[in-house]
Amino acid sequence: MYNILIVDDEKDIVHALKIYLSSESQYRTFAAYTGKEALEVLEREEIHLVLMDIMMPEMDGISALSVLREKSNVPVILLTAKSEDTDKIMGLNIGADDYVTKPFNPVELLARVRSQLRRYMKLGGSKSAGNDGILRVGPFELDDKTKTLTQDGEPVSLTPTEYKIVQLLMSRPGEVLSPREIYRQVWKDEPYGADSTVAVHIRHLREKLEINPAEPRYLKVVWAQGYKLVGE
Repeated sequence: MYNILIVDDEKDIVHALKIYLSSESQYRTFAAYTGKEALEVLEREEIHLVLMDIMMPEMDGISALSVLREKSNVPVILLTAKSEDTDKIMGLNIGADDYVTKPFNPVELLARVRSQLRRYMKLGGSKSAGNDGILRVGPFELDDKTKTLTQDGEPVSLTPTEYKIVQLLMSRPGEVLSPREIYRQVWKDEPYGADSTVAVHIRHLREKLEINPAEPRYLKVVWAQGYKLVGE
C-alpha cells in the first residue's frame, strides 16, 4: 500500500484525484489544502508520493517543495495550469520530479504516479538501509561488502577516503555533519586543520557526483555548520 498526499486548495480537484487514484487498490490518499498543511501531514505520516498544486494560499507549492527538499526526497509531481510554465521550471529546478497539467488525463496521471513510485522504491526511498546491508539515498547505492558506490546504477570511482566520507554521509542522510566530526570519523584522529582537509575532499566528490559542482544538488554545504547528503 502506497500513501499519496494530494495538495490543492480546490476541493473538487482533490476529490477528482482521489477518485482517479482509488481505481488502483494499492493507493491510500491523504489531503491538504495549503502548502503549510502539506508539510504538517508529511511530518506525521509516511508518505510515498506527493501531488502538489503550485498556486495555493498560506504557502504555495514552490515554497512548500523548497522546505520539503531540505529533508526528504519523496517524489513530488506538480499540478500546474498551462499558463504556469515559469513556475514549472522553477519547481523542477528546486526538486520536483515531474508535473501534470490541468485538466488531467487520468491515464497519464496514473502512469506518472506509477513511474515515480517505481523509481523511488527501487532506489530505496529517502533513508533506506535494507536488510541486505546496502545504503540507499536518492540515486546513490553503497554496498559495503564490495566497497562500491553507484549513482543511478552507474559505478562511481572513489578513493578510499572519498568512499568513507560518502559512507558516513549516507548513513546519516540529510543530517549536517561538521568538518571536525567528519575528520574524526574518517581519519580517526584529532581534527587539526579539519576544515581545509575535508573541504578539498568534498570538492573532489562534487566533481564526481554532481552534474554542476558549482551548484550541487546532492552534496550540500550548510554555511558555518558543515555538509550533508540529500537524495534530491
